[in-house]
Amino acid sequence: MKDTHAPESMAGPEGSKSRGSHQQLGEVLEFMRLLWAVDHGLQSTSKRMESTLGLTGPQRLVIRLVGRFPGITAGTLANILHVHPSTLTGVLKRLEKRGLLERKSDPLDGRKALFALTDAGRALDIPSEGTVESAVQRVLARMPRDRIVFTQEVLTALAEELGGLSAPMEDAAAAPRSPPSAEG
Repeated sequence: MKDTHAPESMAGPEGSKSRGSHQQLGEVLEFMRLLWAVDHGLQSTSKRMESTLGLTGPQRLVIRLVGRFPGITAGTLANILHVHPSTLTGVLKRLEKRGLLERKSDPLDGRKALFALTDAGRALDIPSEGTVESAVQRVLARMPRDRIVFTQEVLTALAEELGGLSAPMEDAAAAPRSPPSAEG
């Protein structure tokens, strides 16, 4: 589709916000360009969150997940987030050191640790403006359900193709000891 709001010269990389950039870049490069833009936005918002909320995006996500699944193991968290458990070690240790998470030994397997929020952690486990999740929530609220499902399917297929998606979310979340809250 030709962009009627920008001159032809704006359809190239310097006018990448125009709809004509899709024709110039092609479907694959345009999709990759948008993924990089999302990645950049995630990184920028995470840094801003750290200065305003005291938590990075990944730390906040861990807080929210542990809040949903008290007694969750590092391995289950890693499965949900599709990262290696060692990747979470630093995040978990920082949150524990700050008094936001508590670690207990699993009574069934002493080699495993179970994580739960402390009172200070629970105080942060609330919807907050200026977070990645608030931006996602605003965008999802504007989209029809079928487009959200379609987008999730595309992102899932891409994550699987790139090897970043190993276990379905339902399997990864099945292990927590407490049921998730009824909210969304």
